[in-house]
Amino acid sequence: MEHIPVLLNEVIQYLNLKPSDKVIDATFSSGGHGEKILEKIKPNGKLLAIELDAELFNKAKEGFLKINQIILVNGNYRNLKKIAQENNFIEADGVLLDLGLSSWHFEGSKRGFTFQKDESLDMRFWQGQELTAREIINQWSPQEIEKVLKEYGEEKFARQISKAIIEARKQKPIISTFQLVEAIKNAVPFWYQKGRRLHFATKTFQALRIAVNDELGNLKSVLGQFPEVLKKGGRGAVISFHSLEDRIVKQAFKEFKKAGIAEILTKKPIRPSEGEIAGNPRARSAKMRVIETI
Repeated sequence: MEHIPVLLNEVIQYLNLKPSDKVIDATFSSGGHGEKILEKIKPNGKLLAIELDAELFNKAKEGFLKINQIILVNGNYRNLKKIAQENNFIEADGVLLDLGLSSWHFEGSKRGFTFQKDESLDMRFWQGQELTAREIINQWSPQEIEKVLKEYGEEKFARQISKAIIEARKQKPIISTFQLVEAIKNAVPFWYQKGRRLHFATKTFQALRIAVNDELGNLKSVLGQFPEVLKKGGRGAVISFHSLEDRIVKQAFKEFKKAGIAEILTKKPIRPSEGEIAGNPRARSAKMRVIETI
């Protein structure tokens, strides 16, 4: 399944790109936003594309091999300033951060990001790290698992699900997504399983993914580097997909404004149109916030 970039026109509009701009796409994925950015900044602009997942990075490298306006880096956006320095991208005109998962992670990665396929419980974006979802589920204490589900999934049945996981793993290790879904199903009331827009396992899977990849820690870290990487009058845009991320972005941007570092260009977050949601249901929860440094 092809990955459809979310809020594409809005990203281009708000970044306000010009033909010689230097732009950083810190979550390059399969290059949906990046391709459009490249169009806007040619002939003399440059794009620094950062992608953490080595498999996605290699796909991107093949796809963008012949374009000399682009520098591709396999790295974590939490090292934004360091990567920008190494590639002469300090004083960038724009930075984009799209916190959504690539469709490929759900459809093709085989790493257990989705509860709709029976896959190994991995959930790592970067295969070099040790912590996996399997380790959290099978080795962490009930209290630690409950905390992850409550804080990162905002799951109201966190305690019940945590207990069910502990019970299930006493019988045998939980190593697949379907085993985990079964444990969750045993923990939550029937009404929670039926007739809801959200699948009953959604919040648990989200929470585990965030914990495995330290997504919120990475986000806090990278946002703090925006003012150091952007030039005066440069713009930073962040697309988030759940309230935890959006809250962190909103707070960081407020602090920039208070410190006189940046103006907030989006009084309210930008949301996808009905038309976009109809064509790409995954865009439904997207919110974009944008700042301009001063």
